[in-house]
Amino acid sequence: MEKKYQIFISSTYKDLIEARSKVRDAILSMMHFPVGMEMFNAADEEQWEIIQETIDSSDYYVLILGQRYGSIIESGSDAGISYTEKEFRYAREKNFEEKLKESCNDKCY
Repeated sequence: MEKKYQIFISSTYKDLIEARSKVRDAILSMMHFPVGMEMFNAADEEQWEIIQETIDSSDYYVLILGQRYGSIIESGSDAGISYTEKEFRYAREKNFEEKLKESCNDKCY
């Protein structure tokens, strides 16, 4: 039995609903498990902890970029950046690029 991967999808939402849907459908068609912001309210600090745990438990992180920067965090240590950037910064610390290189064996580039 092949391993099933959990793949975290990150982006701004309203402008990229269609793109997110296509990525989600592609992940599902490969019999893997997509997760993303649709399940969370990123503005809530308690929800942020759940998002971190979900990123931590994911095998891959996909960032979809578009025209919008996203909603800006207004206070706290992350004031001035978007929630999407906050997710990206957190995921970048988790070395997803290294995971991708290991799983691709140089076939993905």
